Amino acid sequence: MSSSRVDYIAPWWTYWLHNFPHINLRFQPIDNSFQPEEENYQQWLIFLGCVAAAGLGLNLLCLAVYLSCLCCCRKDEEEEESKKPNSCCVTWSAVAAGLITCVAVGVGFYGNSETNDGVYQLTYSLYNANHTLGGVESLVTGTMGSMRSGLHQHLARLDEIFATRGDYVQTLQFMQQMADNVIKQLLGLPDWADAQVDLASIADQTANVEYYRWLAYLLLLIVDLIICLLACLGLAKQSRWLLTTMMVFGVLTLILSWTSLGADLATAVGTSDFCVSPDKFILSQTKGVIGSDILHYYLYCNQTTSHPFQQPLTIFQRSLTTMQIQIQGLLQFAVPLFPTAERDLLGIQHVLNSSEAGLHQLTALLDCRGLNKDYLDAMVGVCYDGVEGVLYLCLFSTLAACAFTVMLCAIPRAWRQIACREQDYDDIDEEDPFNPRARRMGSPNPNLTNMHSFCSYSSSMGSQSSLHPPAPTVTNNPMSEYMNQTALFGGTPRYENVPLIGRGSPPPSYSPSMRATYLSMTEEQRRQFGNDFQA
Repeated sequence: MSSSRVDYIAPWWTYWLHNFPHINLRFQPIDNSFQPEEENYQQWLIFLGCVAAAGLGLNLLCLAVYLSCLCCCRKDEEEEESKKPNSCCVTWSAVAAGLITCVAVGVGFYGNSETNDGVYQLTYSLYNANHTLGGVESLVTGTMGSMRSGLHQHLARLDEIFATRGDYVQTLQFMQQMADNVIKQLLGLPDWADAQVDLASIADQTANVEYYRWLAYLLLLIVDLIICLLACLGLAKQSRWLLTTMMVFGVLTLILSWTSLGADLATAVGTSDFCVSPDKFILSQTKGVIGSDILHYYLYCNQTTSHPFQQPLTIFQRSLTTMQIQIQGLLQFAVPLFPTAERDLLGIQHVLNSSEAGLHQLTALLDCRGLNKDYLDAMVGVCYDGVEGVLYLCLFSTLAACAFTVMLCAIPRAWRQIACREQDYDDIDEEDPFNPRARRMGSPNPNLTNMHSFCSYSSSMGSQSSLHPPAPTVTNNPMSEYMNQTALFGGTPRYENVPLIGRGSPPPSYSPSMRATYLSMTEEQRRQFGNDFQA
């Protein structure tokens, strides 16, 4: 960049990216200047995308090797202590993947917003510059039209009116020469129509591309966050089908992360090459359309650069002033002699006044400060906010790839642990009385049917000395067993006191009245009942 350039300074990260060794697909060094139309520079951008593709291939290869080792290598069943460390490993892996994903999504939202702000500032500046150039073109066209048509008609009618006065006719001819001189100076201004159309089309295309880019990244950020949350939910609920589904989506998101990394890296490096020396690229693209002196005036806009339109604008101003003086003289001296000429003279004066107002507007629009401000705003938007946002998006893609790699390593281990737990659950003894399946599927233990229930007894119902219970009968019905025992001890059946026999519940404790009844039994009764009613 030129040493006289003081208003625009490229940020340090653009220089850092610009200094990367630029090579083509044949691994030959190339010039690092921004030349998107050259084949070697295009190969350099493609090479950056290939680097991201190579990283994706290496990442998928490592995952494939890891999954193969996990599937082929069987754990030793005798190592019982290995369960707890593996569970902790899966848990911490899930926590790490979740935290990295949250950080990546936050960085991605910030980078997407910064990039969008930079591109918006670029398009806004392009529209402003396009409006300025359109105003210049409109003023030039309007002034030339009024000079050619309106002024010419008035001068032609005045030439007929002043036909008898040679001095007045010479004044009219002089004014016609001044008008032709003004038209000549206006024709010397550059034609901004082509540049105006190019800026408008560039702004429209950039705005459309940026909208779809912003929307695509927004969806990618939301999808990354949803996949991470569903994967954590699958680990918490130990859902094998949910973990399998999230593993498939995790692989797809991993591919998208590496793809976006390649695209963002190529965009950041290419834009940095442009931001280091944007004036060189603009001069090369506008060669033959706009003069280099004009571009230097608007790109640098300093006191050392002369105004390229100063001379034509000065001639324009002097010509209008001379014509105004001539019209004032004719209004003062010719109108008393030729009253019909007053209307045309006032019409010429009106044309000159409107042309002078247009001259002031044209001078303000052609000043370098307006277009230079739009240029600097566009460069700041692209090279500061834009490139910075793209670098944050590169960081987001890298963190997302790391997070989903960790998640894809943790899900198969969790899936295998869930399978091992289900296998251990299936290996439980069906005869175990504390097994829920045994209590649901099997019948009550026959040995428990011989146990007599002593749930309730009322000492007021019958005499204790008249207890002569018959020999206990074996029955499979807990309800009938309880009815027989309550009838034996002189009580009435009470359904609310039916014990939970055959349903795996522990025997109820004896009440004090029941213990007193047992102690009052005779020795013969104790020998008859045996150990069934021991306190």
